[in-house]
Amino acid sequence: MRVDAAPVSRAAEEVLRGAHLVAGSWDAGAGAREIERRDPARPCVRVGVVPVATDEVVDRAVRAADATAGGWGAWTPVARGRVVERLAGLVERDARRLAALVSREHGKPARDAREEVARATDVLRFAAGEGRRLGGRTLPADLPGTACLTTRVPIGVVALVTPWNFPLAIPAWKLGPAMVAGCPVVVKPSPLAPFSAQALVELASEAGAPAGAVGLVHGGGSTGSALVRHPLVAGVSFTGSVATGRSIAREATDRLARLQLEMGGKNAVVVEADADLGRAADAVVSGAFGQSGQRCSATSRLLVHEDVADRLVSLVRERAAALRVGPAQDETSDLGPLVDEASLERCVAAVERAARDGGRVVLGGGRVPGLAGWYMQPTVVVDLPPDAELATSEVFGPVLVVHRYRTFDEALALLDGVEYGMSAALFTHDLRTVGRFVAGARAGMLHVNRAGTGAFPHMPHVGTKASQHGAAECSPEAMDFYTEIRTVTLDLS
Repeated sequence: MRVDAAPVSRAAEEVLRGAHLVAGSWDAGAGAREIERRDPARPCVRVGVVPVATDEVVDRAVRAADATAGGWGAWTPVARGRVVERLAGLVERDARRLAALVSREHGKPARDAREEVARATDVLRFAAGEGRRLGGRTLPADLPGTACLTTRVPIGVVALVTPWNFPLAIPAWKLGPAMVAGCPVVVKPSPLAPFSAQALVELASEAGAPAGAVGLVHGGGSTGSALVRHPLVAGVSFTGSVATGRSIAREATDRLARLQLEMGGKNAVVVEADADLGRAADAVVSGAFGQSGQRCSATSRLLVHEDVADRLVSLVRERAAALRVGPAQDETSDLGPLVDEASLERCVAAVERAARDGGRVVLGGGRVPGLAGWYMQPTVVVDLPPDAELATSEVFGPVLVVHRYRTFDEALALLDGVEYGMSAALFTHDLRTVGRFVAGARAGMLHVNRAGTGAFPHMPHVGTKASQHGAAECSPEAMDFYTEIRTVTLDLS
C-alpha cells in the first residue's frame, strides 16, 4: 500500500447547503435542525449542511407528488421517456461538475466518480428507451368476437430512499424507470451524501418533469420513516442495509405498500486450480478494494482451491500492497477514505475480533498512518473459521477474507453459507464447473472469469436471500415494481 500524504491544493470551497423540493419550489428549511457533512479525506473541512425534513414537510412533498399523479400518468410513456432522455443529456453535460460533487461528499477517487456519472447516464438512457417498450400483451379469448389484452399503469407515488455509496448512480437508476412509468416520486437521499441526489433532482426539473412530480426531502431515519409510513406512498424503493430494509418492510407492509429492497452482500469469488491466477488476482483486488469496499457487490470473500491458495494469496497481497491510498481529488489515488469515522471504527474493530476468532491478518488491518482522513488499509485475513463473524457479516470496507477448499462441492457450500446472495464469481477453464456454478450458486448476479462487481445497464441488478426483496432494478424487470397490470376484455361482436 502506498500512501499519498501530500495536501491537495485547491481553491477555497463553498459550504454546500441542501434544500427540500416540494411542489416544484425549493425549501431551505429555515429554523429546522440540520445535519452537517464533513469531507471524509479532511474531517476538519465542512462539505455542507442539509435541513432535516419534519413530518409536515414530508407530508407536503408526498401530497404535492400525489396531486400530479393524474396529469403525469396521462403523459404517454414515450413522452415521459423523452424527459428522461433529456435528463441523461443534462447529466452528461454536467459530468465534470457532478463527478467533482460525488468525490467531494463521498470521498471516492476522481476516476471512480467519473465512472459513476457515466453509469448514471447509461442507466437513464436505457430507462428512457423503455418508454417505447412499456406495453402489455394480447391474449386469446375463450369466446368468438372477443379480444383480450393487458396494459400497465403507474402504481402511484413512490418513495426513493437512496444510499451514500453511489450517491448519483443509484438515485438515477431508481428515478429513470419511475419517471418513465409515470410514478411521481419523493427522493430521500442519505445524509452522508445528499448533494449529488439533489443535483440530479434539479436536473430532472430542468429536463421537463412537471412541478411536484419529482420531490426531495433531506434527513435521517426519522424522515425516512415518515416517508415510508405515509398513506399516499404506494411503493418504496430502498437501497441500504438489511436492518434498515427489514424496518422499512415492517412499516410499509402493514398498509400493503409495494416494496423493492436491495440490501447488501457478503460476496465471494471462487478460484479453481486450473484458473488464470493473474487474472483472478486482478479481479479479486478490484472487487475487494475498489471504492474502498463500499459497495453491495464488493468481493469480501475469496474461496480458493488449496492447490493454488498460497500462490493466489501472494499475488493478491502484492497487488493490494501496491494500491495508492489518498484523497479523492488526487488522480493517482486508487482508494479513498471510508465514508465516516463510524465506518472506519466498525471495520477496524471487526478485523480485531477476527484475529481473536483465529484469523491471521496478512495485510493491513487498521487505519492508514500519516493521513488525517477516515482511511483504512487494504486488509487480507486468512485462516478464519467459515462461521466467524467477519466471514459471514458485511462490514462495508476494504477487507478480504480468504478460505481454502478441497472440492467444488465444498466451495459451493462455503459460497452459500451466509445470509446474503447478491453476487458471486468463478474463475475456471472447465465448462462443466461453470455449469455447476450457474446451477448451484445462490446469488443474483453471477460472473465467470471476470470481477464479481458491476453489470450492464440493461441487466437486472438483483440478489437472493437477504440481499433482495421485490423486483430487480436496472432492467426491463424494474417496470414490474413501478407499474400494475390491468386486463382488458373487449366484446367486438
